[in-house]
Amino acid sequence: MSAISMASCGEKNPSPSQPAPRQPVHALTIVALGDSLTEGYGVEEHQAYPALLEAKLRKEGFSCTVINAGISGETSSGLLYRINRVLSLKPDIVILCTGANDGLLGIDFQLIEINISRMVRTFKEHQVTVVLAGMKMLVNYDPSYTESYARLYPEIADQEQILFIPFFLEGIAGKPELNLADGIHPNAKGYQIITASVYPHVLKAIHQRKGQ
Repeated sequence: MSAISMASCGEKNPSPSQPAPRQPVHALTIVALGDSLTEGYGVEEHQAYPALLEAKLRKEGFSCTVINAGISGETSSGLLYRINRVLSLKPDIVILCTGANDGLLGIDFQLIEINISRMVRTFKEHQVTVVLAGMKMLVNYDPSYTESYARLYPEIADQEQILFIPFFLEGIAGKPELNLADGIHPNAKGYQIITASVYPHVLKAIHQRKGQ
C-alpha cells in the first residue's frame, strides 16, 4: 500500500519580506523501496519511516512527496521485476532497502548483488538519485555467507558511486524495546530511529539534485 502525499520537495516559499526566487523550486518525488521494513509491518502507516521522513522534511523547511512503495515479503528479485512500475512514479530520489528476505531465505548472495546492481544502474540511466541502505544478517548462518552478504552493499555503493546508509537497522537490531515481538520488525520507536538515520542521506540526495 502506498502512502502518497502531494507536495513539492524544496525549501518553503519565502516570506513576503524576502525576494521571490527567480525560478520555481523543482518538485521532487522520493520513493521508499523495499520489503516489510519499508512498508511498516505491524505498525500504523503514519508510524512507518516513509511517513515520518516526510514529516521531518517538512518540519525542517522542506515540502515533499514521499511514497511508501514497500511490499512485505518481497525479495530483491521481486523488486527488480516491478522496477518499471516504480519508474512510472517518476521518482527523483529512491531509497533502496532490499535483500533482507533474500538473506533470510539463504538466496545466493551473488544473485542479490546482481539484482541490486541492475536496479541501481536502471535508476541511474533514468537520472534517479539512489540512496542504498545496507543490511546485515541477523541469524546464525554460515560465516562465509553472512560476511559476503554484508560486503555486497558497500561494494555496490562504491562501484556505482551512490549514497550509502551502512546499516538500515543500526541501533535497532537486537533491541527488544525497539522491535515487535518477532524481534525482526521495528516498532514505532524503532522507526523514529530509522528516520533519524535515513534523513541526512536524503538531504544529501536533495542537494545533489539541486546541483544537477
